[in-house]
Amino acid sequence: MSGETSGVQSPDIVAARGAALAREKLAQAKADAAKRGQLPRREPRRRSAARRDAGDPQLFGRAIRDLLADRGWEEPLAVGGVFGRWHEIVGPDLAAHTKPETFSEGEVLVVADSTAWATQVRLLASTLVRRLNEELGDGTVQRVKVRGPQNGPRPSGGLRVTGSKGPRDTYG
Repeated sequence: MSGETSGVQSPDIVAARGAALAREKLAQAKADAAKRGQLPRREPRRRSAARRDAGDPQLFGRAIRDLLADRGWEEPLAVGGVFGRWHEIVGPDLAAHTKPETFSEGEVLVVADSTAWATQVRLLASTLVRRLNEELGDGTVQRVKVRGPQNGPRPSGGLRVTGSKGPRDTYG
């Protein structure tokens, strides 16, 4: 038998022919490049060992990173970036009713516009800590503190029940 049965070739024969064709095309490409004088380098390029002086120009991004590191502004900058992208990080529904207010010593203070949303954020606190640490680096945020609305009690009068806070009894 010659390896063919009713016009169907074995996978080994097909693979061997494919590999041979690939080697042939690679050799042809190298020959064409040699004619044009564009052979690939055999050794990798070496960077010069010269160091930059403090007064030498440097890339803007590197200068900014160095400045932030020197001043200790990396974490506050990252936190500010997260606060600025709150809508993207927590999603539009949660962002419509909450906002981050402060970050201090691993604690993020989130303010909610109603007691219902404050409760929701408290239930999502561990997920929120994980998501914030994905953005800021592991261990940066250790806990989320939630504060609900801070409006004082409404003044009593006319149609108010004594001790009632009005509609905020249920919703705010």
